[in-house]
Amino acid sequence: MRTKQTLTSADVKKMLAACEAKAAANKWPVAIAIVDDGGFLLGFARMDGAAAITAEVSMGKARASAMTKRPSKFFEDRIKERPAFLNFPAGILLQGGVPIMYQNECVGAIGVSGVQSHEDEEVAQAGASEIG
Repeated sequence: MRTKQTLTSADVKKMLAACEAKAAANKWPVAIAIVDDGGFLLGFARMDGAAAITAEVSMGKARASAMTKRPSKFFEDRIKERPAFLNFPAGILLQGGVPIMYQNECVGAIGVSGVQSHEDEEVAQAGASEIG
């Protein structure tokens, strides 16, 4: 039997804080969702000024990234080539979700929504880089 690494509550708090710090430094009102490797919510924050829809979108981006173990941008790019990916059941396939990797394994993902997609990904990456 092998040991499976998982995110702890302390990990989630640390990543949320890093994401919020990155967003606040740029004055980006975003929602941040952190999920486990199955796409289930572990932590969430919606900053002041972030639109209500950002909550759902951030969770969808995180879920897509966790379930596929890839940044959600991968699928955003694939949709241009193969529109059938629009029906992909894993979540929201827009840039802004990144997998959280630990010892070469995906232990979860972070999804961010609220600003330009590449900025959402910057915020998510700030949190993901706290693990490792």
